[in-house]
Amino acid sequence: MSPIRHCLYGSSNPRNLSFGRFSRPLKEAGIAIANKKNKVKFGLQNVYWAKINEWGEDTDGNKTVPAYGPSKHLPGAVSLSIDANGESESFFADNGVYYVINNNAGYTGDLEIALITTEFATEILGEILDNNGVLVEKNDTELAQFALMFEFLGDKHHIRHVMYCCSASRPATESATTEESTEVKTENLSLKATPLPTGLVKSKTTESTTDAVYNNWFKMPYNPDTTVKSSTKTS
Repeated sequence: MSPIRHCLYGSSNPRNLSFGRFSRPLKEAGIAIANKKNKVKFGLQNVYWAKINEWGEDTDGNKTVPAYGPSKHLPGAVSLSIDANGESESFFADNGVYYVINNNAGYTGDLEIALITTEFATEILGEILDNNGVLVEKNDTELAQFALMFEFLGDKHHIRHVMYCCSASRPATESATTEESTEVKTENLSLKATPLPTGLVKSKTTESTTDAVYNNWFKMPYNPDTTVKSSTKTS
């Protein structure tokens, strides 16, 4: 009987399993691996958004938690650059730093994509798709807020992020004539991520994130579980 021979292609990312032309992250394939920490991160993929349809309110009428619509893919991610907004301030007393005030106002930055989808343009940027299939922009357009989910690659495992309350400004309109070589013109969305009324700004996965949370990350914005775990004592 002839032996069956397999070829397992090497990968710099041990979470990627590749037989022939098939490639899939180990964790997504349901294969258990050791919780190893990343040393570096790179790449950008799996950009999703979920529109905030409405807000919950407390007894005084103040906003509390958002109700999100379905998560939708934003293909063609090129780059994402966001900077922390707000700095810590030191209060001095007794000839030293007595207290440090943390001013976390969220993030601001840019998301570069190949082309904005019609769904994003209508639901988030407030453009109107008329009866003839034409996108119409008006000067009294109201921008919608949304959660933004995305993924960075790592040398050991991918890192998935969510920012809970984002707004995006209208992108510039530009292109250029085609010459000997074709240069792709991308579109840039200026992003602003602000804290929710609950104080929640952003979450991301780690090497200890459970499979259930990791595999369902892009289905809906993650709801943090910050309850204190009870410890069981044995006599």
